[in-house]
Amino acid sequence: MEISTQIKKYRNTMELSQEELAEKIYVTRQTISNWENGKSYPDIHSLLLLSSLFNVSLDQLIKGDIEIMKKEINKEEVTKFNKVSKLFTSLFVASIIAFIPLVVFLKIYGVVIWAILYLVVLGLAFKVEKLKKNNDIHTYKEIVAFSEGKHLDEIQEQREIGKRPYQAVLKVLAGAAVGIAIAAIAVIIIGLVK
Repeated sequence: MEISTQIKKYRNTMELSQEELAEKIYVTRQTISNWENGKSYPDIHSLLLLSSLFNVSLDQLIKGDIEIMKKEINKEEVTKFNKVSKLFTSLFVASIIAFIPLVVFLKIYGVVIWAILYLVVLGLAFKVEKLKKNNDIHTYKEIVAFSEGKHLDEIQEQREIGKRPYQAVLKVLAGAAVGIAIAAIAVIIIGLVK
């Protein structure tokens, strides 16, 4: 990371030893050594003290690290998105497969168990949608690119933005179809159980 180089550069410019710098910003000499060797990163309080001591802006001090931080945050978001979406998909498929056996074998208790499972699936669906909204991904291509940690180029992105209104209509129609199908299955099963 660039911050390690920056700290060392400014410390040497001011002709300070690691121990002297550590005293001025209230940390240990080992902490300064870890920062300069890239083993750890200063917290925000330490960054502010370093910025003030070196008489440079925070931007100058962490120059180059902002892009690295953005990539790290993006990796965390991609990992989180992938985990939540896999869990959602698994439970969604399980809720579809489990509906009929639960109702047939456990009757009303099966319906209760399935309803709880379905509520969990809905909660995960909302979480996936929130992650998509936070990362501005809407279309299938955007989702695939994001899940692989990639970005679409400008032309591809504009094409995908043009598809969004149509996909919103398709989502509503698909949701309605799923709701109708579930209601029809429930009516059929309730009729068979009686």
